[in-house]
Amino acid sequence: MAVSSQAARPITGRFVLVTTIAFFAVVISVNMVMMRLAITTLPGTEVDSAYSASLAYQREIDAARQQNERDWQVQAHIDRRPDGSAAIALEARDHAGAPLTGMSFLARLERPIDRRADRAIEIGEAGGGSYSGRAEGVAAGQWDLVIEGDADGRRMFLSKNRILLN
Repeated sequence: MAVSSQAARPITGRFVLVTTIAFFAVVISVNMVMMRLAITTLPGTEVDSAYSASLAYQREIDAARQQNERDWQVQAHIDRRPDGSAAIALEARDHAGAPLTGMSFLARLERPIDRRADRAIEIGEAGGGSYSGRAEGVAAGQWDLVIEGDADGRRMFLSKNRILLN
């Protein structure tokens, strides 16, 4: 009677080297794929340069203070239509309730999570302190509505509000 026993294959240095390299190759490959997906789907930045934004901070504080002193009332109404377009209507009045005319308004719809989806809206004066504009390709969901009003090349009004478009 012959008993045949199969001998276990010994673990050699070559086997350990190959499995270690294969393990780290898989880990590094998965990390590279995950980094690529993370960078392309969510940039994660509010401003391009935090240093430049910090230098402009005092100017923004002064501009906000001046805007509060002017006490303008700017009412905005925005509607999203089923075809994906959005119409905005602005009503601008000064502190005494008189219509603001001759202003240059610009509105932006900014996605809170993806700057690539932002939409600019050209606003034209309709007369009597009324302004209107339209944007195409506006998806449903949360947006930040940013309204800027300029007069004589100087920003006189800035508003940023979170809105929900259906």
